[in-house]
Amino acid sequence: MPDKGTDPLVRRTANGADPSARRTPSGAEQLVRRTPGGAEQLVRQTPGGAEQLVRQTPGGAEPLVRRVAGRLRGWGGVAAMAVACALTASLTLLPLAQDGSGVAAAPRTGSPGVGTGVQIKADTCEHPEASLTPSPADGPSIRAIKARGKLIVGVDQSSYRWGYRNPEKGVLEGFDIDLARAIAKDVLGDPEAVIFRAIPTNQRIAALDGGKVDLVVRTMTINCKRIEQVAFSTAYFRAGQQVLAPKLDRSITGYDSSLSGKRVCTAEGSTAYDALEEKSFGAVFKDEGDGTKDDEDRLTVPNQLDCLARLQMGEVDAVVTDNALAAGQAAQDPAVELKGRPFTEEYYGVAAKLGNDDLVRRVNQVLVGYRQGPWQKAYQQWLAKDLPGITGPPEPLYK
Repeated sequence: MPDKGTDPLVRRTANGADPSARRTPSGAEQLVRRTPGGAEQLVRQTPGGAEQLVRQTPGGAEPLVRRVAGRLRGWGGVAAMAVACALTASLTLLPLAQDGSGVAAAPRTGSPGVGTGVQIKADTCEHPEASLTPSPADGPSIRAIKARGKLIVGVDQSSYRWGYRNPEKGVLEGFDIDLARAIAKDVLGDPEAVIFRAIPTNQRIAALDGGKVDLVVRTMTINCKRIEQVAFSTAYFRAGQQVLAPKLDRSITGYDSSLSGKRVCTAEGSTAYDALEEKSFGAVFKDEGDGTKDDEDRLTVPNQLDCLARLQMGEVDAVVTDNALAAGQAAQDPAVELKGRPFTEEYYGVAAKLGNDDLVRRVNQVLVGYRQGPWQKAYQQWLAKDLPGITGPPEPLYK
């Protein structure tokens, strides 16, 4: 929707401004926004698939950035994409439909295996959970994994029901572990052809950047900040932040003013920490030495399960974390319970290194089939008892 008096993007034709999504006889299309000062900003898509963003001012047209065959040229890499996003932040683009018609995509459907395209406004980061369209094709990332013969996945080993080490069997189990094995089976033909590497919450992105893992399947929330750091699959689970505290402590009622003066534990690099940093209600949630060698790891900890240990020892009064994880912790310790209601809506995605688009597309291809049955089976086995009432996975959303 237009704002601050600006007009929406339209297509300029010989007869004037035409808001319909139709191509010109040459196959080229042009979208226009007029500002109160008379300046125009144009986005042109040529028949060859190249796109050119230009700014037309009274002094002439100034090219900003060109995308050719899906890659930005002019600055290169992530920096180019960041510049392009900044330059076009005021534009509301009409996304191309999957048939290339230029018509804006339809609303989301209820089908669990079919995704839809969405209109995404760059300056507000709408729908960060929208991912690349699925593809079974092999690219450089997939070929490297096949040459190695193993898929390397970063996981948790201490989140009950999600990724934890079974003390009796001595193996990793859980909802995320099942999904990682499904990806390994699709890529390598064997669900056992996977190397699990336990990584703490605050090292998930670093593990991808450093090439220590191919993927992270570790209850990792998709958000606007993280999509600039890693590439996410479509969402495979929907959760929300909630407060976990002792049952006997009636003074804490949820994520509200009852946290004032309370010692609250979160995992470093988590969305729970970000939420408290934005609005803490007077809670004490930072260690004095956070981010230094003197960090006590008492209020902010490397792994989320460490918060439960701190709570059990009386070192903190409450924990803020995803309700999906908190439900597993409450199942481990009947002396604690979830307080209040979830205060956010968050989506978990499989994370890959930025630029590994073929791997992201392959994971999305796996998820199309996974949503049709295996997801429900894994949910019933691992989560339904402690997190009941979930009818299915979130609908996939594609860019």
